Parts: sequence; C-alpha cells; structure tokens
Amino acid sequence: MFKPIPVAIGLRYLRAKRRNGFISFISLASVLGIALGVTALITTLAVMSGFQREIRDRMLQMAAHATVSGYGEPVLGWSQAVSTALRDPRVAGAAPYIEKEALINGVRQQPALIRGVLPGEEGKVSVLAEKMVQGRLDSLTPGSFNLVLGKELALWLGVNVGDQVVVMLADARGSPIGALPQFKRFTVSGIFEAGYNEFDKGLAVANLRDMQRLLRMGDGVTGVRLRLHDMDQAWNVARDLALRLGGPYRVSDWTSENANMFRALRMEKTVMAILLSLIIAMGAFNLVSSQVMLVTDKQADIAILRTLGLTPRGVMQVFVVQGSLIGIIGTVAGVIGGIVLTLNLEHILKAIEAVLGVQLLPEDVYYITGLPTDLQAGDVIVIACVALAMAFLATLYPAWRAARTAPAEALRYE
Repeated sequence: MFKPIPVAIGLRYLRAKRRNGFISFISLASVLGIALGVTALITTLAVMSGFQREIRDRMLQMAAHATVSGYGEPVLGWSQAVSTALRDPRVAGAAPYIEKEALINGVRQQPALIRGVLPGEEGKVSVLAEKMVQGRLDSLTPGSFNLVLGKELALWLGVNVGDQVVVMLADARGSPIGALPQFKRFTVSGIFEAGYNEFDKGLAVANLRDMQRLLRMGDGVTGVRLRLHDMDQAWNVARDLALRLGGPYRVSDWTSENANMFRALRMEKTVMAILLSLIIAMGAFNLVSSQVMLVTDKQADIAILRTLGLTPRGVMQVFVVQGSLIGIIGTVAGVIGGIVLTLNLEHILKAIEAVLGVQLLPEDVYYITGLPTDLQAGDVIVIACVALAMAFLATLYPAWRAARTAPAEALRYE
C-alpha cells in the first residue's frame, strides 16, 4: 500500500497468471536467456583472467620487474648501481646481468638469448634455481664456461647434461682473412623448466664472468635487473634509479617488454566479452517479445486504468517496472550462477574427465594443466550493469506502445 501505483501494478502483473500461457513461457525464456548469458560471460572472463594471471606470474618468475641498462655501451659501475637500487625501499632485490643473442649449435641449431648472471645473486631477482630439473644453478662457476639451458631448447638441440654445445656470437672479431664471428664451446651443466615457452625454448644462462671474458667487456655488464615489492611501480622505480645514477641509461619494465602479448590478451578478452554479450542480447530480445504480447493481452486493463486517471506516463512506468523486474531476476540468477560455476570449475572439470576417461588438458601438451580462474569483482559488476541496461532498454518500446493505447478503441470489442 506504500508503493507508488505504477510499481504496485507492475509487481502485480509480474505475479499474476496470464490468460495466454505462451506469454509466461516467453517471459521465462527471457529470464533464462539473461541468466545463461550472464553466467557464461562471468565464467569465461574469469577463466581468461586466470590464464592471463598464470602467464604473467610464470613470466615474472624468470623476468625482472624492471631493468636499467647502458645506452649503447656497457655499465661499468654496476656494483654501485646495485647498492643504490637496494637503498630504495621499493626494491626487493637487484642483480647485474649480461644479455647477448647467439646461435647455439648442438645436434641442431637454434638461436637463443644467452644471459650472464651471478648464481649467488640471481635468486634476488628470479626463481631460476627453483626451476632446475637437472643439474644445479651454482654449477655456473667462473671459468668453467658451463651453460644452463631451457628444457625445450635442450630437446631441440638434442643435448643433455654433460654434452657440449658451440655458441656463435654475432660480434665479429678481426683476423688476417677478415672479420669472423666468435665461437666458444660450452658444457651443458643444467636444464631448467620455467613453464613459459619464451624462456624454455629461447634462453640459455651462463656465468657473468665467463660472458665478460667472451665479450671482452672487462668489468662491464649490460645493466641491472630489479625485483620490486610492487611490480606496478616498476617503471617509476627504474626511472628514479637511472636519474640517481646519472648518464645515459635505457629504462624498461615488464609491461613494456611484453606489451604486444598483454595487448593481445586484453583484445582477446574484450572480443570474447562482446561475443558472449550476444547471449544476453538474445534474452533481451525475448523480453521485448514477451512485453509486446503482454501489452496486447492487457489492452482492456490499460484502458480501465486510463479511465481511472492513470496518465500515459504512469502506464509506461507500469510496464517498464514489470519488464525491468524480469531483467533483474535473470541478472541476479546469472551472477549467482556465474560465481558458483567459477568457484567450482576445477571440480567440474575433474568430474568430466573422470566420466569420459580422458584428460582434457594433458600435461605433455599444455604448460597449464588445470583451469586457472581469477574472479574479479569489477568484471562481475560491469557484466551485471550491461545485462540490466539491456533489459531496461528492451522494456522501453513495449511500454511506449502501452502508453499510446486509446481507451475507447481498447474497450470497443470487450
């Protein structure tokens, strides 16, 4: 009795039995369509966000959050740079590095990035030592010219621990017969598996001192790698360090070094969200159909309400309220269903595998063997708002048609 009249009548129409049962069926289909679309969209975006998080985490286990490198020349005072970086409370760890592209020759050839590190310092910026599946990282002693390879790289080269490979660098060395590329024989002393193809197939790790001797860099390094407490501050921290050190330095962070990959992942997630929104749109179109049929079914009621003094605006509000409530019910059901499905997706996947007797994500094919999910509140809120907006827009045309009903014409044949 305390509700506004349009809201009270709209609620009454939502609960009342209809003379035409087909209208109720279409209304139910509208609710189910919206709920199914919201559920599918929430679950899909949660899975895609989970894969993005998994890829990012695996990448950052091996890559630095930020790097400060020399601009076209080696960094000579790297120990001072490391000390300066560690005095910054935002920095969790810092270590020097050398990076050089090379061609590695085993049974087959494969271009790769050779990274020179100090084994005792590498743990401050990566978890390489924890990713070793054969050998140990501390086998990279100065003067040994040992090499640690990624698992996929070692398989492609056809080598194992104890085998030797020839590393060919692009830097030319003068000789009586002209410029010749540099060759050096290394011994494979370990194999790591990062779970990220860029490192497993494209990275080899050597001792920093060996790389300095090979490249004739003296005490110079390519730069300093940083690990931070807050990786979102990577660019600012690296820039501040470069300014404190003075001189020309190149600054990069994990977002700029992998910008294309993260841009592609964001685009994929956006496109998938747009495509799955069509399921919600189908539910909204069903809502339009049910509302149009409801308006036709309630012509006499509309005429009586008009003669009792309800304005056309009030009639429009009645059907907007009734249709919006259908959208709200579908959206709430979809949000609950999406959250429940996402939280139990791993168990559902295991149950399907048990019933079918197959492994949907085999470990020997995929790096990620489960379905990682990352249910983000922002995504859920946006999806719910989109569904509610579609449902509201779907009620406008039928409600407008109801408001234009002429009482005399509607009651002529009653």
